[in-house]
Amino acid sequence: MTLLAPAPRTLTGAAETIEVDLVAVLDRLERWFDERTPHAGAAGPAVTSLWAAARLETRGGKKLRPRLVLAAFHGLGGGASHRAAAIETAAAYELLHTAFLLHDDVIDGDTVRRGRPNLVGRLAEEASEGTDAAGAERWGRAAAILAGDLLLHGAQHLIARLDLDAARRIRLLDALDECVRTTAAGEASDVAFETGAEMPSLAASLRMAEQKTAVYTFEAPLVAGAVLAGAGHDAVAALADYGRDVGTAFQLRDDLLGVFGDERATGKSTLADLASGKSTPLVAWAREHAGDELDAVLATPGFGPVEAARARSILEGSGARTHVEERIDRLIAGARERLRDGELPGELVASLGRIAREAGERAA
Repeated sequence: MTLLAPAPRTLTGAAETIEVDLVAVLDRLERWFDERTPHAGAAGPAVTSLWAAARLETRGGKKLRPRLVLAAFHGLGGGASHRAAAIETAAAYELLHTAFLLHDDVIDGDTVRRGRPNLVGRLAEEASEGTDAAGAERWGRAAAILAGDLLLHGAQHLIARLDLDAARRIRLLDALDECVRTTAAGEASDVAFETGAEMPSLAASLRMAEQKTAVYTFEAPLVAGAVLAGAGHDAVAALADYGRDVGTAFQLRDDLLGVFGDERATGKSTLADLASGKSTPLVAWAREHAGDELDAVLATPGFGPVEAARARSILEGSGARTHVEERIDRLIAGARERLRDGELPGELVASLGRIAREAGERAA
């Protein structure tokens, strides 16, 4: 039988508390940057600019990962004595998320995210007044790598300094370590598949989707919140399994939106993933069921809208789109089943069930 910390709050009470604590998370992030401003200023204008740009990257967004830390913590009855630690941990996972985005932009060669210049693009543009285009681009990329390194270390530093018993702090650090290693493995596979260094099977591409997104977006934040709440093994395991399923569905939906989505809603090109040759599960399925036809289109020199339309037709005709949609449905159904089997509080199950549905059905 699963043993939980104090009886959970009602959903309404927990939801209100989560919103209050999210404000505290945002404040903590601002203070985290404020604490580093004096050192940055002493290091010179380039470092000051780097830190200012990194701060901007943490602002905005849905703050999904902090929300999940807090949802698990409060939903499992996390007590007042660990509430400050939950806020710190939620802030840490937002720093981690931003670090991964910064590194991902460098890996993909992107200067725009969600229709706006990212850190690479902004700092390159700022530097263009004093150097040539190549120098400006190099500075933008270098700054993004360094900022990502700083935020990645910052996430670990926040958790390492939590005012907790050693055993619980070590569990949180171990979860973060596994999260970083797994996400890096997924990103490495993604690049290897895209560049042709490795030709993935459907199973390998699905594993990549799970590693690259599911663990750091859903599993690890939920586990962290549960650990802070003092949840038992069964509850933590149920949330981890739920997180992997929902997180994988989340990534598969992202893959579909990257090819078939509404660019006005997503802020993401429906040409880029196809043009770059990303070997997503969507593409892997088509390769296994449409022979060489898709690869021939994707390899067309000067790949553009006409070729993209042809590629979409092949993805539809091969059954790849239907297969991915059905897999998303199965993953979401499986995630809900894991919650029910985990002896979790009913209100938390309902809340996470809604999050699962939104992850599978989102249009942006």
